[in-house]
Amino acid sequence: MKSFWIKNLILLVLVGLTGANAFSQQDPQFTQNMFNQLAVNPGFAGGQGMLSAGMINRQQWMGFAGNPKTTLFSVHTPVKPFNIPSGVGLTFMDDRLGFEKNMSINLDYAYRMDLGDGKLGIGLNIGLLSRAINGKWSIPDDDKHSPAGQDPAIPDAAVTTMDFDMGLGAFYSTDKFYAGLSTAHLLEPMVDFGSGTMMKMKRHYYATAGYLIKLANPIYEIQPSVFAKSDGASYQVDVNVMVLYNKRFWGGVTYRLGDAVAAMVGTELPNGLRLGISYDYTTSAIGAYSNGTVEFMLGYNLEIKTDKYSQRYKSVRFL
Repeated sequence: MKSFWIKNLILLVLVGLTGANAFSQQDPQFTQNMFNQLAVNPGFAGGQGMLSAGMINRQQWMGFAGNPKTTLFSVHTPVKPFNIPSGVGLTFMDDRLGFEKNMSINLDYAYRMDLGDGKLGIGLNIGLLSRAINGKWSIPDDDKHSPAGQDPAIPDAAVTTMDFDMGLGAFYSTDKFYAGLSTAHLLEPMVDFGSGTMMKMKRHYYATAGYLIKLANPIYEIQPSVFAKSDGASYQVDVNVMVLYNKRFWGGVTYRLGDAVAAMVGTELPNGLRLGISYDYTTSAIGAYSNGTVEFMLGYNLEIKTDKYSQRYKSVRFL
């Protein structure tokens, strides 16, 4: 009964988020979100039941000068300090956009508990957020302007700032269903670039859910999922359908409302290494100036035992 109410609560949240299709992007976006849960939800820490590491590299809007380039690394594992079921993790991200270079590092902790047919993780992350501007401006020759040095609101030299950051999240999963709710930049840190230039990191909200459908032929499975995010003023929703073959190969299609259509494929090798790639075809206006977006994913799970280390296969369904 509890899992029934949890599923319906998540569904209501996601339906509400589909009311708009634009999102002002302060945080980078990813297409393979189902393989990237820890980056937005600390409640996922330890949810794999083993040491799990992953990396995603995203080249967004290729061919567009100053296009976003993002690399993210994450690692997490279950722990049991003082006999308390928990998970801990670390996330590092390098995000570059035009003259900006942004980096973040977060430590994640989740308290894990049994709930109904599944497990619930309630998590917190704390970390540092670094944002930098190189201060070198490119202005067309025929553009009438005042030099940056004459405007106190425009940095005319390289500037780097660092701020404390914090997020909260909850992630619930069973053998067939998962759902998560989280928020990033909880304290809405104010980034100060000096010379009177301030930028507020808006609080971001994330919701995700997925369900595994077993077909008559057990070698095939279908997993529809949805990933939604909001900054409180605008929204963006990804709707995805993946087909799993023999629990080791997958292919899928994602539709990002008002922005892109993406295709993805991947496999898990016998040694437990996961490989995935996706390509976004941009449907918004910026698509006329770019060659789409490519995203690469690597992942690996390692089961840890007290007496020895051993490798174990882990299904791709809820990674």
